[in-house]
Amino acid sequence: MNKITQLFNIKYPIIQGGMIWNSGYKLASAVSNAGGLGLIGAGSMYPEVLREHIQKCKNATDRPFGVNIPMLYPNIEEIMNIVVDEGVKIVFTSAGNPKTWTSFLKSKGITVVHVVSSSIFALKAQEAGVDAIVAEGFEAGGHNGRDETTTLTLIPMVKEKIEIPIIAAGGIATGKGMLAVMVLGADGVQVGSRFAASTESSSHNNFKQKIVDIGEGDTKLTLKELAPVRLIKNKFYEDVQDLYKKCPSKEDLIQLLGRARAKKGMFEGDLEEGELEIGQIAGLIHEILPVEQIIQQIISDFVIACQEKSKFEF
Repeated sequence: MNKITQLFNIKYPIIQGGMIWNSGYKLASAVSNAGGLGLIGAGSMYPEVLREHIQKCKNATDRPFGVNIPMLYPNIEEIMNIVVDEGVKIVFTSAGNPKTWTSFLKSKGITVVHVVSSSIFALKAQEAGVDAIVAEGFEAGGHNGRDETTTLTLIPMVKEKIEIPIIAAGGIATGKGMLAVMVLGADGVQVGSRFAASTESSSHNNFKQKIVDIGEGDTKLTLKELAPVRLIKNKFYEDVQDLYKKCPSKEDLIQLLGRARAKKGMFEGDLEEGELEIGQIAGLIHEILPVEQIIQQIISDFVIACQEKSKFEF
């Protein structure tokens, strides 16, 4: 057992990212049943919808699972109370100051992990008392850090600064990728895009197939003035780029973005007008698979990569 498997009482140090419109109870429970840690993504759920998913997840697995909560959520107090009421024991927080809720959650016996994009924020999270951090590199899909630090450089930089366990995220979908970041200092991995293209993901099949179809260079980071987000290039993305040519104000960008753009793309399957959030690693995802098969592939590749390390000896 390593630090992450011990912390969460799981078989493999593989965490499923709590992705909006992808991470319902079916995905979370499937990952937990397969030996990883499944996360319900609260960011795209109304409070009572989250409660329903937590209850269904408890019925679907007897293994540990958690909830990912963006702290900019407008109903944050209600969400936190639901998590406590439903007996959730693991919470991943993101998009906010970890000092705000960590003490409250830990006082309720909840293990807390915070997502960061820099060693500076990793230190702040450690000082806030979190049990571990997710260090997410620039390759990741969805909302991203402003520093644009890649996973390859972020993990060893964070490792130099903190003592608590590190979960690497961004650009990881294979066992070789998992081994690489663990050699650099990570104790486990958080995998998002690979699980978005799983049978159990709650996203639309159009979106899943789009993940499989795209290749190298088909995702871009944009909307940095609002919150940096990595998207698949489509009509909506091109509309954003056309607007940039006119030196838009922040309000112009907000107007173009509108409401429920991510839901339109990932959950409803509108591949032209929707916001399609996915990581650069999508270029290595070639088929939609069940979660159990995905995890077994990652672990098998990891073991083989470990066994082949002798070929690099000088």
